[in-house]
Amino acid sequence: MIGDASSTQLDVAYRVCKQIAATHGRTYFLATRLLSAERRPAIHALYAFARLVDDIVDHAETDAPQRLPQRPDPADLLDLIEKDLRIALESPGQPLPAEPHRLVLLALADTIGRYDIAAQHFWTFLDSMRMDVPGTSRFRDRYATMAELRDYMAGSAAAIGLQVLPVLGTVVPVAEAEPAAAALGEAFQLTNFLRDVAEDLDRGRVYLPADELAAFGVDHDLLVHCRRTGHTDPKLRRALAHLIAINRDIYRRAQPGIDLLDPRVRPAIRTAATLYAAILDRIEGSGYDIFTHRAVVPRHRRLGVAAVQFTTAAVTRQRRR
Repeated sequence: MIGDASSTQLDVAYRVCKQIAATHGRTYFLATRLLSAERRPAIHALYAFARLVDDIVDHAETDAPQRLPQRPDPADLLDLIEKDLRIALESPGQPLPAEPHRLVLLALADTIGRYDIAAQHFWTFLDSMRMDVPGTSRFRDRYATMAELRDYMAGSAAAIGLQVLPVLGTVVPVAEAEPAAAALGEAFQLTNFLRDVAEDLDRGRVYLPADELAAFGVDHDLLVHCRRTGHTDPKLRRALAHLIAINRDIYRRAQPGIDLLDPRVRPAIRTAATLYAAILDRIEGSGYDIFTHRAVVPRHRRLGVAAVQFTTAAVTRQRRR
């Protein structure tokens, strides 16, 4: 039992996390349907925690530079989240404060304990999220190199893969599967960055490495011009094609790691990887029109991929009998 949570409270906490995942993470939520029933709540808890923190960071961006007086400071909220999670993990008999995030933390702490997830992955994640909050010592809104961006993604993406790995289970020691899990998280994150260039520009952010863009004659002013006109300059198209190739290479490096997972979870992870990589196809198919259309994998495509993976998994199980 975590903190002052009864089994009923824990059930409620996991249901809240499931609803958050269903509402905000359609692709991931679909993929979790391929997981065994006992694993799904843990994945929902991990997703809900990431979403909770992401919402705090989003408010930091939309409120800046004029902080709304009735809204708590996002940096303080991140500190509070970390403090309360440490309490839940290190002092399980101590009640958590009656904060709005309490239920998510109850489910998360139970998941961490149940699957023996290293707490460091959550502190790394929160440190990267502080890089998104104006006014913090770690804040940055541009990344000069891919190495700098990867430093950010080590917490914002790779850490997520490492959090999820013990829940999924492996056929090798967890440490052997960690590099591929981290790479898959990074691949997902870079896909998001390529899809959301327009959104991020509106928030005063660029999550693409400046030196990679500059190699194709793209600078910040050109990005802003493309956003204002809704037209993707040919130079930017070439830069995006290059970055998509880099992104696909990360997916390729992550792919062998799926075979290191418990066989029962491989279809779900292949589904998530296939669907997320398909966003890159949609960007290319639109002629790199990332300023007037958001690349989305159609529902029929998502269902089709899931159906293929589900059928493959069922046939594989039947053959093992």
